[in-house]
Amino acid sequence: MSKDFLRDYQKDAVDKMRNGCILNGGVGSGKSRTGLYYYFKENGGSFVNQNYVPMKNPQDLYIITTAMKRDSHEWDSELANYRISTDPDHNKLYPGQKIVIDSWNNIKKYSEIHGAFFIFDEDRVCGSGAWVKAFQKIARGNNWIILSATPGDCWADYIPVFVANGFYKNKTEFCREHVVYSRFTKYPQIEKYLNTGRLIRLRDRILVDMNFERNTVPHHIDVYSKYDIPQYKDVIRNRWDPFKDEPIQQASQLCYILRRIVNTDESRVVALMEILEKTPRAIVFYNFDYEREMLLHLFWDDYGFEPNEFIGYEVAEWSGHAHQPVPDSDRWIYLVQYTAGCEGWNCIKTDTIIFFSQNYSYKVMEQASGRINRMNTPYKDLYYYHIKSRSGIDMAITKALNKKKKFNERKFVGWDNQ
Repeated sequence: MSKDFLRDYQKDAVDKMRNGCILNGGVGSGKSRTGLYYYFKENGGSFVNQNYVPMKNPQDLYIITTAMKRDSHEWDSELANYRISTDPDHNKLYPGQKIVIDSWNNIKKYSEIHGAFFIFDEDRVCGSGAWVKAFQKIARGNNWIILSATPGDCWADYIPVFVANGFYKNKTEFCREHVVYSRFTKYPQIEKYLNTGRLIRLRDRILVDMNFERNTVPHHIDVYSKYDIPQYKDVIRNRWDPFKDEPIQQASQLCYILRRIVNTDESRVVALMEILEKTPRAIVFYNFDYEREMLLHLFWDDYGFEPNEFIGYEVAEWSGHAHQPVPDSDRWIYLVQYTAGCEGWNCIKTDTIIFFSQNYSYKVMEQASGRINRMNTPYKDLYYYHIKSRSGIDMAITKALNKKKKFNERKFVGWDNQ
């Protein structure tokens, strides 16, 4: 056990933690190791003068995380620091102890477990879907904590955790006491919250902040590409889908088409190539399947540019189509779709992320940025290239992200009250 195994800010966080809390640490701050130490300490384990003191009759441990983090076995290496293993043959200190690491997709499998300890990694308990119901059922019969870099943007995000902690009987009770809905929309839209003083007190009871100071210096660089202005304006004016040759019925459909026009412009690919000339290794984030096809065509078929442009580069991807690890060669490009891979993994082999297009969510962009901004990265300066156009939709998305808000499609197209 090295002297700097746990840093001072991590030890301070463990001292403040309690059952049902949210450990709030920035991306790459070491939440996994800190959360495991809390479990280790709660079950009687400790490190006295750097000497290992084993746990006494420890609870079974269930770690619910992202599929990517499960498959990369990142948690297994953290468990090894505490001489714990998911393999019973290697878990000789604690015979009979059960350690399970699984993805959020399978959380319902564990809703009948009682008397165990759960670590919920990368907070997914928002809304009122099947995952939330399974989480709340688990919380009633087990000890648990949540690890999150982005715990909540509004009070509604905290409802599942407040209910799991017993502060409210259910979502209905929370809404009755704190929520005022707008009278001028056809769907439920929260206009304001009441008695926020109590909400602040409850949040402070469960939120444990990690005071993490980074040694890295992030550099965010905007790179502007062109777009087909006449086609863009024509779609806005006529509300007609040029790709399917049909009328546009919804705000989301209009925004999708506008983004496709700006994202598929050849100048965006040229901008990407110019950035790649500066770095031998880069992660490229994108949103849509048509972007993926463009990128794969570029790297594998030369996309009509000079032949052999990317010979010597190893290309891999993490998306809904393929789950490949980060390459280990000297020159590589790693394509990542936001939804599939914005969180739950890390890479300290490069100092560069290229955002081929923007995501609507500030949280997602923050999580994606954190893939290279880790405690153990050898780089001091990190470079984030944001490729965007000066179109109305790209500028509106940028404005929302700068305000740490989620881009609202209906508001952008003026259909907010329809």
